[in-house]
Amino acid sequence: MKFSPVHLSCMISMLLMVAACDGRSRAESSDSRSSRSEQEKALAQQTARHLTGAERQDGVLNRSVRAFYLCNNGERLSVDFDNPRMMATVRNSSGIAVDLHQERAADGIWYRASGYELRGKGAMASWTAEGLPITDCRAID
Repeated sequence: MKFSPVHLSCMISMLLMVAACDGRSRAESSDSRSSRSEQEKALAQQTARHLTGAERQDGVLNRSVRAFYLCNNGERLSVDFDNPRMMATVRNSSGIAVDLHQERAADGIWYRASGYELRGKGAMASWTAEGLPITDCRAID
């Protein structure tokens, strides 16, 4: 089969157009893939910042939390609540540390060990140290 020069030039033109379109579609699909992946990353970052209440609670229950209290007697307490171990370590202004074990409280927190006790609800707590009167404390920071 013989093709005339006009037919050949038309065929070549069509092949070039198809190739050009195919190149554009590849570039466009590559661009759309990268923009889609950027959109997915942005969505993932937004989702990561917004935890559900259950996820937040799980995070608190499975890690340690530090709180600071200022007491009426001038004492400043640093308390590390170790939720997985059900313990709290209380450090006073002098640097003396006491490990307390969590007790079942109807509402709020309750930790104690021989002669020491920390009870509280919300930002308020009461601290009992061996040989000292009970003092009221307020969470700060």
